[in-house]
Amino acid sequence: MPVPYDAFLLVSFGGPEKHEDVIPFLENVLRGRNVPRERMLEVAEHYYHFDGRSPINRQCEELLAALGTEFSAHGVNLPIYWGNRNWHPMLAATVKRMQADGVRHALALATSAYGSYSGCRQYREDLDRACAALPKPPVMDKIRPFSDHPGFIEAAAARVREALEKLPGADVIYTAHSVPVPMSQSSPYEPQLRAVCAKVRELAGAGSGAPTLVFQSRSGPRGQPWLEPDIGDYIRTTDSKRLVVVPIGFLSDHMEVLYDLDTEAADIARERGIEFVRAGTVGTHPAFVGAIRQIVQAAIENGGVATCPPDCCKAPQRPPARPQ
Repeated sequence: MPVPYDAFLLVSFGGPEKHEDVIPFLENVLRGRNVPRERMLEVAEHYYHFDGRSPINRQCEELLAALGTEFSAHGVNLPIYWGNRNWHPMLAATVKRMQADGVRHALALATSAYGSYSGCRQYREDLDRACAALPKPPVMDKIRPFSDHPGFIEAAAARVREALEKLPGADVIYTAHSVPVPMSQSSPYEPQLRAVCAKVRELAGAGSGAPTLVFQSRSGPRGQPWLEPDIGDYIRTTDSKRLVVVPIGFLSDHMEVLYDLDTEAADIARERGIEFVRAGTVGTHPAFVGAIRQIVQAAIENGGVATCPPDCCKAPQRPPARPQ
């Protein structure tokens, strides 16, 4: 039987809006994580490079507007809400507002296409925590990661084709946020990324053979193993003279794209005399917006979302502390 969902909730990461927001925002992001303060201050400089304003909130607003239009055009009559993990509008406040508005059963989608602790399970925990703080909260059904949806693949392939029009014949590499190796081992993150890269390469006609997947934006202590190779190391050693970089792990052009790729990676390429084009993210591409609408419609018509198994994307186990 169809499920009487009465709201749609977009759950995102959040980002600072001004200079004085940056440190409190990063402290929210890094709370409970073993990240050196020097690394936090280094990342803060990335935000200061853009006057302390992250583009992610504006991009969420654009996606919400596109979804509103798409929902209306296809008879999906759900009010749309938005809450963030790390900055305003905070998820807890949004869920409280939904309760006050009389929402009883909502569909929630996190702005992460792949399964991992930070990209999937942690958002489930965020939703559970926000609901647990309220008497009689709305029921929240979180949509599972959607990297295999044809609309997502189509949108990503279109961005690759656009980039290759700017730099014909270039070698294409794909990049995603690095995560600690134990987190990767407890989730489908890396296999999903590799599967998407292969499908996008084929659909975009972007070469043959196994796609090259690199990683970026690691934040842990230097001795901790994270997924590699790092994109900077790759660009420093590649024989390529023309390079298209595809941020396949990101849905929008937020800070890890604008700074880590458009600034740092582009500078390394320029120093080596490599022509460099960064492909766009899926953003508000019509195929991606349509994919979200199709996922929502399928959940309504099929009696609910296909949820993740209870043991998916577990938090990585930290090694025991060494005796002092």
